Amino acid sequence: MAETGKGRQQELLLGVMGDPVAQSKSPLMHGAALQALGIPGAYVPLHIVPDKLGEAVQAIRTLGFRGVNVTIPHKVAVMEYLDKLDASAVEVGAVNTIVNDNGVLTGFNTDGIGYVRSLKTEAAAELAGTRILVLGAGGAARGIVSALLHEQPASIHIANRNEQRARELAEACRNKGTAAVISGIGMDEVQGMIGGMDIVINTTSVGMFPLMNDMPVNPAWLHEGMIVSDLIYNPLHTRLLTESLQRGCIIHGGLGMFVYQGAYALEYWTGRAAPADIMRQTIADCLGAQAGEPDSGQAR
Repeated sequence: MAETGKGRQQELLLGVMGDPVAQSKSPLMHGAALQALGIPGAYVPLHIVPDKLGEAVQAIRTLGFRGVNVTIPHKVAVMEYLDKLDASAVEVGAVNTIVNDNGVLTGFNTDGIGYVRSLKTEAAAELAGTRILVLGAGGAARGIVSALLHEQPASIHIANRNEQRARELAEACRNKGTAAVISGIGMDEVQGMIGGMDIVINTTSVGMFPLMNDMPVNPAWLHEGMIVSDLIYNPLHTRLLTESLQRGCIIHGGLGMFVYQGAYALEYWTGRAAPADIMRQTIADCLGAQAGEPDSGQAR
């Protein structure tokens, strides 16, 4: 951070851009982190509609933002407006974090590493040889599938309402030389495949506040002992997770990924170790849960 002429730290300006964005807890979490680190600054929500994305990226430079997070639906589209892409963003094909170095904007992706760290810590310590079904083929799915491939699963099947998008993501992953079996399928094929999976991961927004009764798949298709993971953290217990728990599944919510991806981003912006425990506690308190306790009594 820059210093003023009187030796006082210049305030750090950060934010999150998305559409919608009002429901995001990132401002609360990062505000607590900045306070814990003793860094003066602010982290603000930025509601950016798709046709204004280019102007919004330019405004990062104009307004002097040190960086921003990028969320639905801009993670892929934002790439064309940036000056540089980190290897993490190139590998994934999506950006969730932008760092502004004196007007030069670099895109990173912390979604995948944040998710895998959470999944291994809280639900599945060993991912090698597992059979995984990923629901959704958007920016978040790209990051997660890319990171999961480093864990040497036996197979990853990507299901999406637009089957072509799922097939394109699967093909891009196969081109990386992985030994895993990778396929892209339509949602109409999920019922026949899901029974043979070890892990099911929802990367879509289905079930997110305020439409909390929605579910991406029929829970009757799930089987006892499988891991059901949902990236959504608001609510902490989506209906999908609640129904899965009743069927004997091990459930894994989105709080850990949310915290870890944010912690990695904060470290890029500040050069300081992020207070991940404080970040997690802040969100858990906000959403009515105790940090460090499993969301289900089994996984998180």
